[in-house]
Amino acid sequence: MSLILLIEQLLNGLQFGVMLFLMSAGLTLIFGVMGLINLAHGSLYMVGAFAAAGVAAATGSFALALAASLAAAAIAGVLVEVLVIRRLYDRDHLDQVLATFALILIFSESTRWVFGSFPLYLDVPAALSGAVSLPGGISYPAYRLAIIGIGLAVAVILFLLISKTRIGMRIRAGESDREMIGALGVNISVLYTAVFALGAALAGFAGALVGAIQSVQVGMGEPVLILAFVTIVIGGIGSIKGAFVGALLVGLTDTLGRVLLPVAFGTFMDPSSATAVGAALASMSIYILMAGVLLFKPTGLYGSA
Repeated sequence: MSLILLIEQLLNGLQFGVMLFLMSAGLTLIFGVMGLINLAHGSLYMVGAFAAAGVAAATGSFALALAASLAAAAIAGVLVEVLVIRRLYDRDHLDQVLATFALILIFSESTRWVFGSFPLYLDVPAALSGAVSLPGGISYPAYRLAIIGIGLAVAVILFLLISKTRIGMRIRAGESDREMIGALGVNISVLYTAVFALGAALAGFAGALVGAIQSVQVGMGEPVLILAFVTIVIGGIGSIKGAFVGALLVGLTDTLGRVLLPVAFGTFMDPSSATAVGAALASMSIYILMAGVLLFKPTGLYGSA
């Protein structure tokens, strides 16, 4: 494998990782602060993608499409939290799993009813449609570089929000001792709704960004949700830093595994068999990574006991 191809795959892994971070950051906040297992988080990712595709088709503006994805996912998150999730905080995790799984079905059928069963397509903005020449003769799509930049910027903003602001202090306190901050006069219901809306908006934003490089279709959020759960388990539940590091590890492991493993097996197997075996092991690689991390650090890389 050439060095240029390896660097391109590293960039692909980084792009995939920052997208996973946008998805998993909200998920880890919701689980860390509320103790809630939300299987419907992937549906909010789908809502953002469909909202962006619909607005882009109507207006031709990619900026408005991104704004629509944030707004639509946040509003959907608020409605879900107020109407359904609020009744699940004191229930056991099995009830939470069953209720949020039902929400997946409701979101999927509602989206199919509104937009139909055929995939939608979100065009890359003209300003980012070309390639960028990087040092070493590497040509890489400008839009994928923009996703990396946006994801890193969101990571910095989210870290500052959680660590340096009053609302961040309340979120961290709610994660540690929700009864105490309630006794100190903080409205727990409003805090929970705000956290859920923030997590939903991040998921919808991720869906809109990815919607321009793949089709927007019903059920697109569930595979990403699985990877997001793997990410927060590796990084540590409730940790934004852990979500970021875990997302990069999962993104790089998955992307490089799909490229390097078939090449490695191709040295002593026929090409078709090497491709099949390498692809199978690549799909397993992130779960092997998760098992390895949990073997030595059961709380995840940055999780607390």
